[in-house]
Amino acid sequence: MSSFGFPQSQWDAAKHEVLEILQKKARRKQTIAYSDLAAQIASIRFEANDRLFHELLGQLSEDEDAAGRGMISVLVVYKSDPMPGPGFFKLAARLGRTEHDRNALWINEFKKVVEANARASSEN
Repeated sequence: MSSFGFPQSQWDAAKHEVLEILQKKARRKQTIAYSDLAAQIASIRFEANDRLFHELLGQLSEDEDAAGRGMISVLVVYKSDPMPGPGFFKLAARLGRTEHDRNALWINEFKKVVEANARASSEN
């Protein structure tokens, strides 16, 4: 079994790495640049603008949102603009986010992810 040309175990390992990094960022109420996040992944080498990297981020956001913890990729932003890229907002619309103001959508989702990860941290 494979995902995007990678063995499923390798894809899952990369998702796990990214999730752990983003959960730590959420608990600290921080964002991370696409390039900085991509550089920290050991399981699969990604470039910041790699379509597969963005696919992985989308899958994580869908998984976390389905679990009630929000779109965790809200924490991944451009270095030059502290906002997620257009793929984040397309996914948000697909997941039923109806906020038309991108800034408000980003702020609300950021708060949801931070609060969910703070709760999860205090439960452990």
